Amino acid sequence: MYDPAQVTAFVTFSAVLAGTPGPSNTLLTSIGARAGIRRGLPSLLGQVTGMGAMLFAITLGLGNLLLAHPLILGILKWVSVAVLGWLAWRIATAEHTGPAGNAPTGFLRMAAFQWVNPKGWLTGVAAISAFLDQRAGGALIQAATLAVLFALTALPSCFPWLAAGAALQRYLHTPRAQRIVNAAMAALLVASAILLVMARA
Repeated sequence: MYDPAQVTAFVTFSAVLAGTPGPSNTLLTSIGARAGIRRGLPSLLGQVTGMGAMLFAITLGLGNLLLAHPLILGILKWVSVAVLGWLAWRIATAEHTGPAGNAPTGFLRMAAFQWVNPKGWLTGVAAISAFLDQRAGGALIQAATLAVLFALTALPSCFPWLAAGAALQRYLHTPRAQRIVNAAMAALLVASAILLVMARA
């Protein structure tokens, strides 16, 4: 697939999009704050695996199907808003269980979350629009190549969010401190939902 310049461009693109703020990285920070790095690694792996799987599906044509049917895309966006709202409520109302307890997600749930994460869909559509190449082989080969490259790049790009959350653990020894962090994470998720609604308008 592609020449070295295209690979470099795609890796840079992937690192920027995977590492910038969004619902998944906000959740990852919350998980790091509650569970630490070691117990948060399954969620990180679920996030990058889900992102790679989504990119694979979009490259094979699911993205074109959604773009051709605005109603389905609109429903997906409102489902995203509902999921973000539910996750924000869950984080905001979490009881104090100690810094290592009750992480809100794991590998499978974090991987599944990518399919209702609006940033993930936008990333996938942008990726295939910019990097799908008729000269670079069939759709299956390109889908697999782009997905693997994206997941490998996203892993180190998303890790700092988990690490940042884990760094907060030293401040979470009281219920009040944990409530403050939980409220901040929940507010960021609500902001993501509001931005999604505004983008839809």
